[in-house]
Amino acid sequence: MRVNLSTRPSGRSESNAATIPLTLTIRPACGLPGDYEYPTDSAALLRLLRQRTDLPGYVLEGFEKNLRIPPGARLLGVELSESFLTDIGYFVD
Repeated sequence: MRVNLSTRPSGRSESNAATIPLTLTIRPACGLPGDYEYPTDSAALLRLLRQRTDLPGYVLEGFEKNLRIPPGARLLGVELSESFLTDIGYFVD
């Protein structure tokens, strides 16, 4: 399923902290309703994206840099498998 991913900080974090608490919003790229919010942190999210997507390293590096800059990072039109979405609690019909 092709989705848009966006993040926002979900708690207080020291500016030097290696891990940032986040809320990941998953929205279908086709414009249909179906937003889903997933609480996570920057390290876990990047690990998931590296292991379960085919996004190139330079895309993930740019995404990681933007995690620390308000309003957060975005990835548009990312192909995620149904198993990935199901594992994080997003129901795919």
